[in-house]
Amino acid sequence: MKKGIHPEYVACTVRCGCGHTFETRSTVPEVKVEICSACHPFFTGSAKIIDTMGRVDRFTKKFGGDYFSHKPKEHTRKKRV
Repeated sequence: MKKGIHPEYVACTVRCGCGHTFETRSTVPEVKVEICSACHPFFTGSAKIIDTMGRVDRFTKKFGGDYFSHKPKEHTRKKRV
C-alpha cells in the first residue's frame, strides 16, 4: 500500500435510533443509523406479510394452501439384492 493516501482505520461507535450501540471499526469515529439488527423486524421475528390487493390470497387459491408446508422426502432408490 502507498503511504499517505489511505484514510485511518479507527474504532467506531454505531448508534441506532432505537438506542442500541455497538463497537466496530471504520474510517469515521461515529456512525448514526436509523435501524439496526436489534430493532429490524426481520431479525426480531415480528415481520409480517403485507397483502396488497389480495395477491397472497390469489397465490394460495392458485397453488393450494399447503404450498409452503414441509413434505417428507420419498426415497426413489431401489434396494440392492
